[in-house]
Amino acid sequence: MEHENRTAADGGTGDYNGGGNGTNPRRIRIFDTTLRDGEQTPGISMSPEQKLEIARRLDRLGVDAIEAGFPVISKGEHKAVRMIASDGLSCEVAGLARANRGDIDSAAEAGLRYVHTFIATSDLHLQYKLKMSRQDALRRAVDAVEYAKSRGMQVEFSAEDATRTDRKFLGEVFSAVASAGADRIDIPDTVGYATPEYVAAITADAISASGGLPISVHCHNDFGLAVANALAGIGAGASCAHVTINGIGERAGNASLEELAMALKCLSHGADDGRGNGVPGKAAYETGIVSEQLYDVSRYISSVVGIQVQPNKAIVGENAFGHESGIHTHGILNNPLTYEPISPELVGRRRWLHVGKHAGIHGMNAMLQEYGIEPDEEQSKQILERVKALGDRGEYVTDVELLSFASEVLGDRGIKQLVHLTGFSVSTGIGTMPYAFVKLDIDGKEFYGTDYGVGPVDAALNAIERITDRTSELRIKDYGLASISGGSSALCEVTISVEDAGGNSVSAKSVGEDIVTTSVKAVIEGINRIMLKSMMREKTKQD
Repeated sequence: MEHENRTAADGGTGDYNGGGNGTNPRRIRIFDTTLRDGEQTPGISMSPEQKLEIARRLDRLGVDAIEAGFPVISKGEHKAVRMIASDGLSCEVAGLARANRGDIDSAAEAGLRYVHTFIATSDLHLQYKLKMSRQDALRRAVDAVEYAKSRGMQVEFSAEDATRTDRKFLGEVFSAVASAGADRIDIPDTVGYATPEYVAAITADAISASGGLPISVHCHNDFGLAVANALAGIGAGASCAHVTINGIGERAGNASLEELAMALKCLSHGADDGRGNGVPGKAAYETGIVSEQLYDVSRYISSVVGIQVQPNKAIVGENAFGHESGIHTHGILNNPLTYEPISPELVGRRRWLHVGKHAGIHGMNAMLQEYGIEPDEEQSKQILERVKALGDRGEYVTDVELLSFASEVLGDRGIKQLVHLTGFSVSTGIGTMPYAFVKLDIDGKEFYGTDYGVGPVDAALNAIERITDRTSELRIKDYGLASISGGSSALCEVTISVEDAGGNSVSAKSVGEDIVTTSVKAVIEGINRIMLKSMMREKTKQD
């Protein structure tokens, strides 16, 4: 199904059913709540303009619906929702509303035609939060649905804390709101308390109680089961999952969009060949997600909200397609499927190899070949010995150090330097914003860069990035600082990672007394190596 045709013709519910037997995959709707539930992550707050830009990126990513926000909570939130609702996006745009008429009015006044309304149904919430009986909550739920429908809105109803709600009462609620005109039913695992088996069971209950309405699952990750629970709900008949980019959200977050989308796309989920035989890798489901955009969207949202993605996170984590072990890298070089379940390019990534004490000769030589260095067998052993010795000391071995070891063994200390630092100064003080000037010689041409920052290091790195982004589309991806000695003349160690437009990255390290100068030197080393790698890659293509 094409991106612009994500909204179903029959009233805009966006449901895609049928199939699921391995021949005709069942279409699953992706409801993204990064802008609402994701923004409830402690410490996160987005401006209306930031929200609009994120919504546009999510739309291009191929989500079926965006929960733009909770319009009634503030003027800024109302403005953001209105901006998104009026932007002409291809996907549906929803807003959250409690089960009361004021919230629903606010959603309608923000230009929404789709409201996600909710009320808690568990005895725990009813007694201690809402101070009302089950029947009071049921009446409120029905009234909210009827009122929203009277305002011409599509209605998705959520029974907050559904997984801790009495199952019989939950069925009564779902049956009542379905009769009141709800278009969709959502099952929230509000505190991530359910297991996949239980989510599957109450999903089946909800389908039955609602008379077959489309069912969504909204899973939180308090026990690390959000994606597994969402998959279980879908396996039991749910047609939609609520997700967020990078899994951000309250407490431990929500089901991760990128993880769920790729699990649906790539895993078999019991798909068969029509004769009861499993078909590994043949997906039973499909979504509208353009998977090649996942990494870029993940990085963008990470930068906006200021929360770094953990390195070992599936799909978008820095290490998701990184390899060090000699056994693994040898296998990867022969056939990537040996240690990668999917191609990194499928999610906008690139495979990368790392050297350390677990490294083997094959992986190390593959890294060296990217820089045009091809040692013989004996030289390879000597280089690897140095790498392992550094790793045994508990130190991180960067690309620059690997090249330094190769230079020592090969006797070639003239590995080409494409970038030279020819001028550098910083100014800072109380009451003034730190400012930096940098002059670089890049392959014989001089470039100047100036910029401000929150500190002198930040200003210096920003100035360098202004030059390199303009000349070679390079950016500084990661920066790490550690003290390795004490006293007034303490040494610091700076480790950085530089990335090019193709997603290739190079790491570098520098040690010195001055933090700013040491940081600049580390970045220049990294830039040199990634430009050399890019140059060798282009040469290989031409050959």
